[in-house]
Amino acid sequence: MYKLEKNILPYWDFILELRNDPRIKKGFIQQETISHKDHFTYMQTFGESFYICFDNETPVGYIGVISRDIRVATHPDHQGRGIAKFMVMEVMKEYPDAFAKVKIENEASLRLFESCGFKKKFYILEK
Repeated sequence: MYKLEKNILPYWDFILELRNDPRIKKGFIQQETISHKDHFTYMQTFGESFYICFDNETPVGYIGVISRDIRVATHPDHQGRGIAKFMVMEVMKEYPDAFAKVKIENEASLRLFESCGFKKKFYILEK
């Protein structure tokens, strides 16, 4: 079964690899590749706001809440198994007023958050 553990330094690279994975990156609002240096600076500030999800001893995803905004990713080899829903439901116990910013074309994330009880509230239009 899955378990969430607080993020620690040895998992910072796992988060960076997932975040920069082209199969994952396309779902995020921020598309540019994140450098190792920038990521470590970010983790030094916000790393304690993240959790790593494990399936037995294997890290399979991460979730973080920064200023109430949820960031979540599941490794592509482990998607479709309910891992993201598990992470969101668990983190909502600690952050019941959290929200998610989701790209309108990211149908998988929209389904995920709606299945966890979230409602669409705003659309942001960009040129």
